[in-house]
Amino acid sequence: MKAIHVISAVIGGAIAGAAVGLLVAPEKGNDTRKKILKALKEKGICLKKDKMEELVDEIEDQIENTI
Repeated sequence: MKAIHVISAVIGGAIAGAAVGLLVAPEKGNDTRKKILKALKEKGICLKKDKMEELVDEIEDQIENTI
């Protein structure tokens, strides 16, 4: 396996882990989504609410497939 694949896998895993941690946090879903949107905006990424819902659904599907 090439080093770039390992690095990509580690970064992808870290991002997925952070996203899952945020999504299963004990706060209300709307509050968590607002925090995610705020963090993304600070990074210069504009994500509309419908796109956020698609992202949440995609993450949920991936979690369900791995369990």
